[in-house]
Amino acid sequence: MTLANDSMPIDSIPIKVQGNNALMWFRQDLRLADNQALTAACDWARENGVALKAIYIATPTQWQRHDVASIQLDFIERHINLLAQGLASLGIGFELIQLDTFADVPEFIGHYCQQQGIGRVFAGREPEINEQQRDQACIQSGIPLVLTDEHCLLKPGTVLNLSGDMYKVFTPFSRKWREIAARHAILPLPVPAPLGPVLAEPKPLLFNNVTKVSSELWAAGEGQAKRLLSAFIQQKVQDYKQDRDFPAIDGTSSISPYLAIGVVSPRQCVAALLHQFPEVIVDDTSPARTWLNELTWREFYRHLLVAFPDLSKNHNFNRQADHVQWRNNPQEFAAWCEGRTGYPIVDAAMRQLNQTGWMHNRLRMVVASFLTKHLLIDWRWGERYFRQKLIDGDLAANNGGWQWSAGCGCDAQPYFRIFNPISQSEKFDPDGSFIRKYLPELASWGIKQLHQPSTAQTPSLFEQPLFNTKTAYPSAIVEHSAARARALTVLGVLKKATAQ
Repeated sequence: MTLANDSMPIDSIPIKVQGNNALMWFRQDLRLADNQALTAACDWARENGVALKAIYIATPTQWQRHDVASIQLDFIERHINLLAQGLASLGIGFELIQLDTFADVPEFIGHYCQQQGIGRVFAGREPEINEQQRDQACIQSGIPLVLTDEHCLLKPGTVLNLSGDMYKVFTPFSRKWREIAARHAILPLPVPAPLGPVLAEPKPLLFNNVTKVSSELWAAGEGQAKRLLSAFIQQKVQDYKQDRDFPAIDGTSSISPYLAIGVVSPRQCVAALLHQFPEVIVDDTSPARTWLNELTWREFYRHLLVAFPDLSKNHNFNRQADHVQWRNNPQEFAAWCEGRTGYPIVDAAMRQLNQTGWMHNRLRMVVASFLTKHLLIDWRWGERYFRQKLIDGDLAANNGGWQWSAGCGCDAQPYFRIFNPISQSEKFDPDGSFIRKYLPELASWGIKQLHQPSTAQTPSLFEQPLFNTKTAYPSAIVEHSAARARALTVLGVLKKATAQ
């Protein structure tokens, strides 16, 4: 499997940059409001009476190496066009730059600064290792890069234990995170004031050499993200703790795709939550605390990615897991990907991912546990497949979630905690409505069959063409009790580390 975000050498060529103009370099922050880098760039341009330009750099080969989903690229492209329109209304010109990889960026930016008389470049810092290497190469080559920290509410490296180290367990991290957050005024920045007259309507911008899948099921724009956030907080967050585990209920926020590419910021999310529930940070009984914890998990994984760069290289956080003897059966992996395992809840979840580019969070845990523990397939295979499919793909969260499920991550579930897909199905899709939605071939099945796949008298998976979806629904790819016993034996190498 290709490793995403592995170490990447970038040659630094010193470039003499002269000029006073400013440049805003957009990345995973495709918004006008609460954008620290954009606000700083506008302030600089206004105070110094100079011009401000804005760019976004597309790197198709780099995206391919990082397994960025085609549906997410389509979502990004749509927001690039909306961003260009918004910037035009502020009198700021915008360009989409087409390069190939991050290695091409420093030289391009250097020459661009020379040509445009740019004396300062503003951008938001990113936590992944290749992105950090790219920025360091820009700085080493003489580019006056000013980086802001806005991918988290609290900057990575500021939430530390008494020894000054990064927390390795979520609960004490979240406690310290809330303690620090409670001392801050969490006030999102407004959209900057215009720098000049409104510019002409920008021409449509398209990524070159990029395969895209339509993201039209998700409305684009900052306004849409804010409406979703507001509606969730006003109408659903009080019941989030009870509803969030049931995939047939529309009980989640649905803003993860917007957070992943920076259409909405974590500060905007927390501020909106505080507006409705001002006690949420300090009161453990607040009805909104469960969703705040989800935002804090996102921060935790991003802080970890910065503190432990090897996570960006697909290394196990718990190196004891390097000794796990994964089975890695390619036919079983293909069955999991296609939603043909014979476990309806698993298969319905994978069909949801394949058809929509999104999966309910409870089901992400179910299918990840099934792949890594029932089938004993390396978590990196599943993490990569998710990355290739998810509209809300995010390395920190994806890596963290998969390692948690496999039992080899930071603050992971114990290796011996193995989700029973049958009981998970019975508990969280009790009437089978979610399963029937994505497995219409099971519409006539009774509830017992939907939750107990072994009762279905159908050919086994390997007695029929794997990808022929017109065949009868397959019987279970593996029997739960036997798979559980096998996993406990194979994953027993983690026992020593778990006990420490």
